[in-house]
Amino acid sequence: MSNVIKIRNIIRDFKLGQEIVNVLKGIDLDIERGEYVAIMGPSGSGKSTLMNIIGCLDTATAGTYVLNGKDVSKMSDDELADIRNKEIGFVFQTFNLLPRTTALDNVALPMVYAGVSKSERTKRATDVLKDVGLSDRMDHKPNQLSGGQRQRVAVGRALINKPSIILADEPTGNLDSKTSLEILNLFEDIHKAGNTVIVVTHEEDVAARAKRIIRLIDGMISSDTMNK
Repeated sequence: MSNVIKIRNIIRDFKLGQEIVNVLKGIDLDIERGEYVAIMGPSGSGKSTLMNIIGCLDTATAGTYVLNGKDVSKMSDDELADIRNKEIGFVFQTFNLLPRTTALDNVALPMVYAGVSKSERTKRATDVLKDVGLSDRMDHKPNQLSGGQRQRVAVGRALINKPSIILADEPTGNLDSKTSLEILNLFEDIHKAGNTVIVVTHEEDVAARAKRIIRLIDGMISSDTMNK
């Protein structure tokens, strides 16, 4: 298997007034293609900062990050935006859907930025919505959908450009336990289909579904274990 993520000595400092706060203190991390990984840690451990760097939403103060063979640590903002659209599928706790737009158009959105033709966008978005179990909800807007259905739309949007990694931030945080289970089953299906899935969570039962758990404490990796 080949590494889709290769991180070496990642440091991230933030300036707070006159103070420098060291949030990440030299992270080394390899994630192989097709892995299902959970990143855990208490509040303030640096897991959100690490997620933002993995997702190219932020850049490190020092160190290197190679995503799918490309060194993203040296890229400009425009190049990072392009990488985010092509290489990373995001799933957020708050769904982040466009409220006045149908499920189909929400899922198709990343392809608009990628310059895909309208007919191809519609075809691919239709297929993906079928895959996430929403073929009967394509014309519904977010306010006409349940929380679980909205998260399925968000998962569909994350998958649409066939990204290198699916990056999910507390994906079940706003869902009841039954719906959470459905979404976690969906992530399992996505992983079985060959996708690389990275879930950032503080919930042990969510992390337990992953095949590998990386725990952060005080900006450093405290443990990296394979799940049975």
